[in-house]
Amino acid sequence: MQDPTQALKEVESHMSAGIEHLVLDFHGVRTGKASPALIDNLDVYVHSYGGVQKLKTLAVISSPEPRMLNVQPFDPSTTRDIEKAIRESKLGLNPAAAERSIRVPIPELSEERRRDMVKLIKTLAEEAKVRLRGTRKSGIDDAKKMKVENILTEDTLKNHEKDIQELTNKFTKKIDELAAAKEADLMKI
Repeated sequence: MQDPTQALKEVESHMSAGIEHLVLDFHGVRTGKASPALIDNLDVYVHSYGGVQKLKTLAVISSPEPRMLNVQPFDPSTTRDIEKAIRESKLGLNPAAAERSIRVPIPELSEERRRDMVKLIKTLAEEAKVRLRGTRKSGIDDAKKMKVENILTEDTLKNHEKDIQELTNKFTKKIDELAAAKEADLMKI
C-alpha cells in the first residue's frame, strides 16, 4: 500500500485526466467554427477495408477556411466510405467528396441547434462530475484501507478525506467554469 501523500497525488492526477478528457469532448461540440477536433475527437467510425476504423486513422483533417473542413484520405479508395461516415454521424454535416478529398462545410447554427448543443455540454459536464465523484470514492476507499492497515490514524484519515473533498470541489468548480465558457461560446452569434 502506498503512503497517504502519494495516494492524494494519484487522486489529483486522475481528476486532472478527467478534466483533460472533458476538454477534448468539448472540442468536439461545434460552435459554428470549423475545427478539425469537431470530427477528430468524436470518434467518427468508417466502414472500410472489411471492418470499422476511426476516421483519424484513415485521413488527415484540416481547416483551410473558417467555415470549412478538409478531409484528405491516406487512401483515395476510402473517400466515399469516409464521406458516408461523416454524413451519418450525429454532427449534422453534409460533406462533399471530390476525387482525392472531402470538403465539409460548417453551417451557421440555428437557435434550436445551439440549445441542443448547450444540452449536450451540460450532459458532458455532468458525466465528468460523475467520473470525478467516482475518483473521490476510490480515493476515500483507499484511505480507509490505509487506516485498516494502520498506515493512517483516525485523525489523519479525516484530514485525508478532507483533502480529497477539497480536490473534488476544486475540480468540480473547474468543470462548471469550462461548461459555462463553452456554453457562452455556443450562444454567441
